[in-house]
Amino acid sequence: MSRPLVEAVNVSKSFGHTEVLKGVDLQVHAGEVVCLLGPSGSGKTTFLRCVNALERIDGGRLRVDGELVGLLERGGRLHRMTDKQIAAQRRDIGMVFQRFNLFPHMTALENVVEAPCLVRREKRADAERRALALLERVGLADRVGNYPAQLSGGQQQRVAIARALAMQPKLMLFDEPTSALDPELVGEVLQVMRELAADGTTMVVVTHEVAFAREVADQVVFMDGGVVVERGTPEQVIGAPRHERTRAFLARVRSGDEG
Repeated sequence: MSRPLVEAVNVSKSFGHTEVLKGVDLQVHAGEVVCLLGPSGSGKTTFLRCVNALERIDGGRLRVDGELVGLLERGGRLHRMTDKQIAAQRRDIGMVFQRFNLFPHMTALENVVEAPCLVRREKRADAERRALALLERVGLADRVGNYPAQLSGGQQQRVAIARALAMQPKLMLFDEPTSALDPELVGEVLQVMRELAADGTTMVVVTHEVAFAREVADQVVFMDGGVVVERGTPEQVIGAPRHERTRAFLARVRSGDEG
């Protein structure tokens, strides 16, 4: 097996006296889709934010493509990266949030073009050409000149996905990308994610969409209380969960009680 693209070893993270991650181990290989399931407060989003260096881990090791996230090792000692070094590391990781976080004063096209021009110093013509192709890919070729306020929530989230892809990341992270959407708009976002998965995009997805995880994931990881309770294929974790906590969570989700 090749080296994992994402490798977490005994990762811990606390906020004050609250330990949110308690020794998480996880591997994600290139081209793999990993879905993180679990109740609110289980540590899923915190783990995702650690992968993208939006939060600093307190213990363990977290690597993306072989490099420590947010840390440098020199002379056998670990040192915090500078903000500039972290920003450079983050360029290769795309992240899509619950809330779309689009610039309201920019059109869909301008939102997608901004980071490649500003961060990667790409020529605007090149960035626009790729942005137009990405907006077409997410089904928004006819909305390139629209501002976020003129778009539905599902359309805004699809612009956010195109914006993340514009940086040509090696890894895509999704933090409950459909949780802020009206139910009738969820499907259009999940369809874009299905197509990304089919194209071999490496994805780590925090979601409550169990049917999506069953259909698309190579690996499902169930977290609760800051630990990985169980992991495996969708057939194993969703179809035949071994742990009572997993069974109880899936029963709640299927009855609509878990938000």
